[in-house]
Amino acid sequence: MLSWDYYWMETQWLLPTKPRLPATVPVGVTGNMASTAAGKQRIPKVAKVKNKAPAEVQITAEQLLREAKERELELLPPPPKQKITDKEELNDYKLKKRKGFEDNIRKNRTVISNWIKYAQWEESLKEIQRARSIYERALDVDHRNITLWLKYAEMEMKSRQVNHARNIWDRAITILPRVNQFWYKYTYMEEMLGNVAGCRQVFERWMEWEPEEQAWHSYINFELRYKEVDKARSIYERFVMVHPEVKNWIKYARFEEKHGYVAHSRKVYERAVEFFGEEYVDENLFVAFARFEETQKEFERVRVIYKYALDRIPKHQAQELFKNYTMFEKKFGDRRGIEDVIVSKRRFQYEEEVKANPHNYDAWFDYLRLVESDTDADTVREIYERAIANVPPIQEKRHWRRYVYLWINYALYEELETRDPERTRQVYQACLELIPHKKFTFAKIWLLFAQFEIRQKNLPGARKIMGSAIGKCPKNKLLKGYIELELQLREFDRCRKLYEKYLEFSPENCTTWIKFAELETILGDVERARAIFELAISQPRLDMPEVLWKSYIDFEIEQEQFENTRNLYKRLLQRTQHVKVWISYTKFELSVDGPDRLQRSRQTYEDANKSMRSCEEKEERLMLLESWRDFEREFGSDGTRERVRKLLPEKVKKRRKLTAEDGSDAGWEEYYDYIFPEDAANQPNLKLLAMAKMWKRQQAKDDEEEEEEEEEHPANPSEEEERSEEPAAAPDKPPEGEAQMEKTYDDRDDSSSSESEEEDGGKKQSTAL
Repeated sequence: MLSWDYYWMETQWLLPTKPRLPATVPVGVTGNMASTAAGKQRIPKVAKVKNKAPAEVQITAEQLLREAKERELELLPPPPKQKITDKEELNDYKLKKRKGFEDNIRKNRTVISNWIKYAQWEESLKEIQRARSIYERALDVDHRNITLWLKYAEMEMKSRQVNHARNIWDRAITILPRVNQFWYKYTYMEEMLGNVAGCRQVFERWMEWEPEEQAWHSYINFELRYKEVDKARSIYERFVMVHPEVKNWIKYARFEEKHGYVAHSRKVYERAVEFFGEEYVDENLFVAFARFEETQKEFERVRVIYKYALDRIPKHQAQELFKNYTMFEKKFGDRRGIEDVIVSKRRFQYEEEVKANPHNYDAWFDYLRLVESDTDADTVREIYERAIANVPPIQEKRHWRRYVYLWINYALYEELETRDPERTRQVYQACLELIPHKKFTFAKIWLLFAQFEIRQKNLPGARKIMGSAIGKCPKNKLLKGYIELELQLREFDRCRKLYEKYLEFSPENCTTWIKFAELETILGDVERARAIFELAISQPRLDMPEVLWKSYIDFEIEQEQFENTRNLYKRLLQRTQHVKVWISYTKFELSVDGPDRLQRSRQTYEDANKSMRSCEEKEERLMLLESWRDFEREFGSDGTRERVRKLLPEKVKKRRKLTAEDGSDAGWEEYYDYIFPEDAANQPNLKLLAMAKMWKRQQAKDDEEEEEEEEEHPANPSEEEERSEEPAAAPDKPPEGEAQMEKTYDDRDDSSSSESEEEDGGKKQSTAL
């Protein structure tokens, strides 16, 4: 690296300088300079940079070095060639060179390159003994230097000193046994000399140190060069134990296959599979094994090997295996074989899913559905056992719903596929023991277990199961299922007892009362059925009372007990004034054959209308009147139709103010209201409506008269044109006889506006409308 001073001096010529003016030197100054040179050495003056501005052309140290190289400023001339003409000059030359080498060694003994150069120079002079001595001295300094041993041994081999070379190699491998280069060169030398036994002995010494794989391959190749296959096999045996890797086992098997030992090769593959087991299994081993069997035309063996491997290797590690298996089936298999490959791949996918999340029951279902269609019963049972072992960690029914279906599928598989009733019974019992019945239960399990026992013709066992279910955890579904079971068996007395227990457990269940009454009706015991209905409607709490009353009424109608039906309607109307009950009552009266059926129906409508005058739900009252109107249209006269028409309400549109939850104003909304003529409170409103209607008709009539007058006597053409451009508003005349008229009202002005409109006339009436 250049110093800064050098760089500065070299770049001074690039700096811009000002031109110097000539100046005269004083005489005294010259004399002083001379005296100083005579006495002391003159101190040079440091050049001063007068202009510190950067030069226009900059230069770098790299450029300086490149220019120096181009000019070859540092090249030295080669030394002169010296010719030796006699022995004395040669001895002098040798002495001088040896002295130089020795001086270099003395300066730094640890520089091995000096020793090697010294020894190689002596070797070039055929001074082997001297070179040997130098190498020995160097080994005393650094006996771990690999290059030194190699140069020493190469010198002995070049000079054909075999025993010396052998001695050096022995010393080298003894001192540095982990340097493979010594062993390689030693064995190569022995083999080149034809000393096969000695070479084998060196290899054996080398193998005792358990070297790398290439060393073993060198030994094996050495034996194979001399046709010693048995010895090579024994070396492979030791090799795969020292380096137990899959590729080494494959090489061993291929070695046997190459030399025609097919049985030995197959045995090596089998030993390798057994050696690695299921924990350290590798797909490459099975691929190689399958390819070997494929070359031997053992296709069934190949298929077994692939399936065995696919069952044990994780999916993400078996991509090559799947690929080779698919190719094999495409070449030598049928459609079934290709499907097996796909099934195996899917099995791996499911295995990965259930390992990642054992409580993913949907994955278990898919996995079991796959294996049930393809594998033997023992494998399916094993997977079922693995699946049901994953019990939900929380005792909540929503977490157990999917889990219980694993047990159900397991039991159905044992019953339908394997035809093993005893195992099926054990599955059901184990499942029922596992479910925490005190917190929740599953009626489906109990019912399936009982139905299974019935299929096995074990009726007492089925009844015992259902009795245990009702005793441990009574549920609607359990009781209902037990009743249906007894009904199928035609055990009606048992059904009655079960219905009684069911109603004791859940007296508000209307469906149960209805089913119980239907059973008695089917059995012909009408009075018992009627008593059941009476007991049902007398219950203080029912979940669907309207369904129960309807069933009771339909029952009496089927029995043609019309007076009982009327009494039921009357009793029901004492409890509720719902419009559908009245309409149903009128339809019943209409359906009963008799001379007075129309009168009864009309009277029922009259009673319904009277009772519903106080009803707040005006839509229901309107529904009743519309039903009455339809009835009169079909069966009534003009007078009755007109009477019903007068009862129909007016439909008006109103507005009301909305208030938000926080009490603030939320605006206005429009709604429809109905004004019934019969209501005394609505008479002012009806009067207002009538007046509004009259005013509107009068307004329309006046507008028509003004238009006629303007047509006869036009005032101005411009005014006439302006009038013609304005759209004429047609009067809106409602048809006569219309039952309903739609108007807009505001709840703010219902009371005040009606009074003011009567006083002030039509203008305010139009504002209200």
